[in-house]
Amino acid sequence: MEKKGPKTRSEVEDKLLEKVGEAIATVKKAKHVDQVICALHSLAVLLFPLDASLLSGAIDEQCREQIISSEAPSAAERREWWQAFYGGAAFSTFARFLLIDLASNWLACFPLSARKHVYDVFFVHGLATEVVQTLVPCLQKSGGDDLDVKAIHSNTERLLILCLLENNGVLQVAREFGGSCQSEDYINENLKPAVSRVAQIVASIPDKAQLRAPTSLSSHLFFKQVTVQLLSLAEGRNTNLLDGAFLKSDMNGTLLFVGETFSRICRRGSVDVLLSEIIPQILGHVRSLLSSNIEPLVSDVFESNPESQFWLNVIQAMSDSYAVERMSEQLLHQLASERVSDVEAYWILWLLFHRVSQYQISVRSMFSDKFLLWKVFPVCCLRWILQFAILERPPYGNSLAKGHNTRNFLDTLQHLVAVWSKKEFVQSAPVEQQTYVSAAVGLSLEKMSKEELDETKDVMHSILKGVSCRLESPNHLVRKMASSVALVFSKVIDPKNPLYLDDSCTGDTLDWEFGLSTPEKVTSGTSNCIQQGIDNPEASTTSVLEKDLTRKASDGISSNGKSKNRKSYEPKLVDPDEIIDPVTLNYESGSDDNENDDASESSDVSSESSLQPYDLSDDDTDLKRKFSQLVDVVAALRKSDDADGVENALNVAEKLVRASPDELKHVASDLVRTLVQVRCSDLAVEGEEDSAEDKRQRALVALLVTCPLESLETLNKLLYSPSIDVSQRIMILDVMTEAAQELAHTKIIKPKQAKALISTTSETQAWFLPSDIGPAGAGPWKEISESKSLLNWTNRYERELPSKPGQIKRGKTRQRSLKSADWQEAQIEWSHNKFPVYAAAFMLPAMQGFDKKRQGVDLLDRDFLVLGKLIYMLGVCMKCAAMHPEASVLAAPFLDMLRSREICHHKEAYVRKAALFAASCVLLSLHPSYVATSLVEGNVEISSGLEWVRTWALHVAESDSDRECYTMAMACVQLHAEMALQASRALESAESTSMAKKNIGLPSSLSKGTIIIPHSNVMKY
Repeated sequence: MEKKGPKTRSEVEDKLLEKVGEAIATVKKAKHVDQVICALHSLAVLLFPLDASLLSGAIDEQCREQIISSEAPSAAERREWWQAFYGGAAFSTFARFLLIDLASNWLACFPLSARKHVYDVFFVHGLATEVVQTLVPCLQKSGGDDLDVKAIHSNTERLLILCLLENNGVLQVAREFGGSCQSEDYINENLKPAVSRVAQIVASIPDKAQLRAPTSLSSHLFFKQVTVQLLSLAEGRNTNLLDGAFLKSDMNGTLLFVGETFSRICRRGSVDVLLSEIIPQILGHVRSLLSSNIEPLVSDVFESNPESQFWLNVIQAMSDSYAVERMSEQLLHQLASERVSDVEAYWILWLLFHRVSQYQISVRSMFSDKFLLWKVFPVCCLRWILQFAILERPPYGNSLAKGHNTRNFLDTLQHLVAVWSKKEFVQSAPVEQQTYVSAAVGLSLEKMSKEELDETKDVMHSILKGVSCRLESPNHLVRKMASSVALVFSKVIDPKNPLYLDDSCTGDTLDWEFGLSTPEKVTSGTSNCIQQGIDNPEASTTSVLEKDLTRKASDGISSNGKSKNRKSYEPKLVDPDEIIDPVTLNYESGSDDNENDDASESSDVSSESSLQPYDLSDDDTDLKRKFSQLVDVVAALRKSDDADGVENALNVAEKLVRASPDELKHVASDLVRTLVQVRCSDLAVEGEEDSAEDKRQRALVALLVTCPLESLETLNKLLYSPSIDVSQRIMILDVMTEAAQELAHTKIIKPKQAKALISTTSETQAWFLPSDIGPAGAGPWKEISESKSLLNWTNRYERELPSKPGQIKRGKTRQRSLKSADWQEAQIEWSHNKFPVYAAAFMLPAMQGFDKKRQGVDLLDRDFLVLGKLIYMLGVCMKCAAMHPEASVLAAPFLDMLRSREICHHKEAYVRKAALFAASCVLLSLHPSYVATSLVEGNVEISSGLEWVRTWALHVAESDSDRECYTMAMACVQLHAEMALQASRALESAESTSMAKKNIGLPSSLSKGTIIIPHSNVMKY
């Protein structure tokens, strides 16, 4: 019998090949479609149980009699014929003929019934694994001499939909692989390569389908149908296919195919489609077991359930580690979006990853290392990861529960804390990752006991190191991380005496999301920070970037986050003829500060004030000393033992300075030095420190605005002096920043000067203003504000022109007085920017010696906060001098400062953000015509500096780990591209002008500079 079987099978295969040859020959000789149908029927009747009556109405009489008279084999013989046909070479030979030649020439003439019963039957009822491997290559069939390629492609797509989707062909493939499992050697040597090949072919169908293929072959719908079919194996009626699926690490062919197919789907970027079908099924299974009232619910309950076998084994069937990681990551995110409970999430992770984590180190490492340190998940996902992979015990309610394997917990905690405490991690890791790791450390410390802390070696030292380096950060969120971890750690040491470093860290439960619902919300809107800070100067002090740059880690003083009582100082129109009595300025500031706040309240109770008793105690307001001279203010500020005198001096200092008395120039230097050195926090009443600090800063700003040169000389000396601390240096830079912005937007009133009969060679009018030449009676030029555009290097000016002779203005004119209504406008001459004259005095002394390490001064390392504020102040100065010649002169040395490695590659993201902001200000401060002129004249400093800005910004955008840095870098690249485009247009205009004149050519030195426009192949020389 053993020898007879192969002989019989060989004979059957030979006879089938003979039948296939006869059928092909008959089709090739056929003159009518009925002859083709009869030829196919003669072969199909040997393999499938066909009903001849279904074809009788579709063919003529002669062919109908031939089909009815044909003899059908018995069921056993038909089974033998079928196995030989699909197991040998007969099917592949005949299928290629059906799919190419017959589909191209005859299939369009087939009646529907004939196509279904004698053509489609060879694929629908065939061996699914062989059918798939035969159909898919025909999707990319190229054209031949007499072939209709379009018909071939459309027919193949129709058969794939019919076989794989409508008739569950993918599920049939999985069952066929399960039935072919014979032994462990067969699985390892023969089955795995075949499973991998078929899974690859199935997953490639959406990619190989034509552009106009049916939508069911699109990746989303196709993979969804495939997933639904394979997940039906998890149902109770199909669990018999998984019996004996695992013996240690071995599995049957069905699960091998499921795992390989899922891996291919993940590799093709459709993991979301896969999980959209997996999560509802496994979540429903877990909820059904949780509601079964089995107490306590342990792992044996899940493992003994028949429907759990598929979920316990499916991940182990996925041999692709990348697909497993990608699927696990998306699974956690989607479970978080579904808002599942901690208990449900734990058992879902346990079902999918518990068994595979016992045999594969890569999966254990993925959860305990990569998902805790290098990925960023919502905090709820972090709790699930800790509970499943580290604590190894189901949670109780919504709290974490610790299992018996404390060694794994302590080792993981030590590793977490070691990474968290490194200063390089604080400097280089994105804020989102720092937030996530801090939450992991805090949640782990909450489950730690004092005894376990004593068992560890370096946890205490690492915690203290990590907290201290975070408290030095200028980022409030980073400091809050340190406060939260310190609080939890103090509870481990002594639960009765918690350590509160932040007022927000209160209550028994800490917010490990740090006020952020999702990690994506950690980032701030830096994409608009440059536009807010440059297009809108008034709003620049509230931009996102400046808010971050002005935070102080030392004492919490902020130049932008002012106290409630601080008034926003608006530029005022100053009349030089107004007579001011300095004595009347005393104590007006105190009443002005609260005037607006108390106006509504006083008006409400004015009617009742006469009915209420009042305090008759002695009021010492009149006894306070009134200051009318700045010399007295300086003397009072120097008396540190007289707190009331210092307070009174601060109250009147600003208004006395803005009155511009004659003594101001002589006293300015001493007053500046005294204001910087006075200690407001020591002298002010508790709770009013911010108010005193605001008054001091306003007085310093007033000094810089009214007496810039004398005040700047003293401030620049104090900036690098060892006699002041970090907070005072930051205050100096804040004051200089506000003063520069106020000088850039000052408005003054001056009487109109009569036109001189003899013109002078030196004009007082700015170089960029239009000429006054025009018709008699023309009004003055007025600057017109443009729309808020980030890329605007031009200013518009308008003026009123007199009417032409004979022109009549229609409309109504009303005159309420003898004096013209616009008399004041005729007397006003607007000066929009007084800063450029003092730009060099602001910038150059501050730029000198920033990289020198002195006693108490180390800007490049320890005092990086001061360095960031310095760079930001210089950037604001460039912005205030925009479109003026001074900006063109100061741009080159400032770019040299920025391109030094200590700044552009500083280890602190705070400094890099300030440098990017400053570089953007330089790009916007230079007029494109000046850049073009610099290239023509061979000014290598400007061209090389601008090219460095472009390359450095691209490098930051590609490699910087801080989200705000690479967002700002992309904005800087955009600014450079627009600037280069405008400069190239100005250069082309200059070239066309010189060509028109034909008497002068561009110098050869033009070749020394280049302008590169990103994302294009255009380079201007």
